[in-house]
Amino acid sequence: MDIIGIYQKLIANKEFILTKQLLKSGTSIGTNVNESITAQSKKDFISKMYIAAKEASETGWKGGRVEDWK
Repeated sequence: MDIIGIYQKLIANKEFILTKQLLKSGTSIGTNVNESITAQSKKDFISKMYIAAKEASETGWKGGRVEDWK
């Protein structure tokens, strides 16, 4: 199950506390990695990858492992 699927399941079950943050952090990981590919410098690349890593960590931290939410 992907982040959007988990988000939809939580909304259907009226679990609103963390759903928006989960959606935001879970979907921005790929965006930041993709942006790092076209970074203008090594420093910019590292910055975007660091942001992606923080979002991945935050997504996992919000409720344990994503695999456990299925």
